Amino acid sequence: MATKMEVDAPVTSGVMAAAGTSGSVTVLLHPLVIMNVSEHWTRVRAQEGKPTQDDVSVLGALIGQQKGRKIEVMNSFELVFDTIDGNIVVNMDYYQTKEGQFKQVFSEMDFLGWYTTGESPTPADIKVHKQIFQINESPIFLMLNPVARNTDLPVSIFESVVDLVNGEATVLFVQLEYTLATEEAERIGVDHVARVSAGDASDSSTVADHLQAQHSAIKMLHSRIKLILEYIAAVEKGEVEKNHDVLREAYSLCYRLPVLSTLRFKEDYYNQCSDVCLMAYLGSMTRGCNTMNQFVNKFNLMYDRQSVGRRARGLFF
Repeated sequence: MATKMEVDAPVTSGVMAAAGTSGSVTVLLHPLVIMNVSEHWTRVRAQEGKPTQDDVSVLGALIGQQKGRKIEVMNSFELVFDTIDGNIVVNMDYYQTKEGQFKQVFSEMDFLGWYTTGESPTPADIKVHKQIFQINESPIFLMLNPVARNTDLPVSIFESVVDLVNGEATVLFVQLEYTLATEEAERIGVDHVARVSAGDASDSSTVADHLQAQHSAIKMLHSRIKLILEYIAAVEKGEVEKNHDVLREAYSLCYRLPVLSTLRFKEDYYNQCSDVCLMAYLGSMTRGCNTMNQFVNKFNLMYDRQSVGRRARGLFF
């Protein structure tokens, strides 16, 4: 399913290219990226306790695939940055680490650009964009407006161009049109999130109903355990007469609880950790053997071709 999104270019002097400048690529944007950016901004705002969106800055990397002039943004991950003298400096060491981790899982995806939040591009975004040139010569830039009040999707995507401004080469943004592209799994996930967000809706998803049932059960268990503790405390203080049947039942409940400080638990725990590490090592060894096997096959193929060529030249001399 694909939906074409067109939004008016924000009017920001000094950072936007002249009107009429068109983009050089087409962009396919997956909803997973929008959800990741929104979750990142919401989490940072909640952790830092900042009341307004102007006080919250988030940065992240966009990854996906590029085939010619077609870019497909499929996923994203967060970036760490420092603020030095009012300027944002991206932590490239952290990026290298995250890229290596993502490459192990999504080897077919490449770095395409970066994202942030706000209403419109600013000169500070130009400075960050120039740092991203170290990773990608022509990155794209995605901006999400988390406090937009209109009904359109508050997402804008830009690419950069170099133009002469007052006789100097200046990096400017050009807004790109993009198309929403979703797969079946993403449609199911978005539908689930939409239903869970509507708390009063009667058509909540099965997963939400299951989680609500678990929450109610845990809440009831907590209240009953609290009642038992209050009863035992009252018996110890002499406020309530002892009931040996109730005390035996409470003792049997405590006896059934797992004791995490025993040697047997530690032994079982370390055995399980060793098994997990062993499985990870076996996976790495299998992957290495597969790579070596492919290398040997290619070497044998090239050696056979060279041998055939030598034999063929020997027939003519």
